[in-house]
Amino acid sequence: MHTVLTRGNATVAYTLSVLAGLTFCCFISTVFLDYRVTSYINTAKILVKNVPDYGASREKHDLGFITFDLEANLTTLFNWNVKQLFLFLTAEYKTPDNELNQVVLWDKIVRRGDIAALNFKNLNTKYYFWDDGNGLRNNHNITLFLSWNIIPNAGLLPTMKSLNSHMFKFPAEYASALI
Repeated sequence: MHTVLTRGNATVAYTLSVLAGLTFCCFISTVFLDYRVTSYINTAKILVKNVPDYGASREKHDLGFITFDLEANLTTLFNWNVKQLFLFLTAEYKTPDNELNQVVLWDKIVRRGDIAALNFKNLNTKYYFWDDGNGLRNNHNITLFLSWNIIPNAGLLPTMKSLNSHMFKFPAEYASALI
C-alpha cells in the first residue's frame, strides 16, 4: 500500500526520534553532577621584567615569569558522558587602569583514558604573562586559578574553577635583562 520511500522515511524518522530521546537522557543524567575538585598550586620562581612590546606601540610593558607546581586529581570528573577535559591555568589581578585582568598561562587536554591525576613540579608557563602597562611590578594580588571545560558526549559545555586558588606577589624591582 505504501511505497518503499514512504516506509524508509518513516523508519528513519522514528530512528532519529529515538536517538534524540536517548541523547537527551544522556544529557539529563549528568547535568546536575558537581564537577568541582580541589587543586594545589604553588609558585616557585617569580620574576618581572620591563621589556619593549614590538607588536603594538613599542612602549615598555611588564612581562612576568613564573614557574609553578600543580597537583590535582581529576579522575572524579570523568563519567560516561565526559569525553575530555580542557584544563587552563589563569592569573587574575587588579591594576590601577583595569579592575580585572585575566591571563591564561598554561593549558592541557586530558582525554578519557589518560592519567587524570596531575602532579607537575617546576612547570613553566606555556604563554607569556604580559600586562598591557606596568601593573605587574610590586603587585600583591596575583591569584592563580585552575579551571576546566568539560567536553561531553551530549549536553552543555560547562567551565568550572577549582575549589581553591593560590595568591602570590611580584617583586618590587625589575629583573635584569640578562636573566
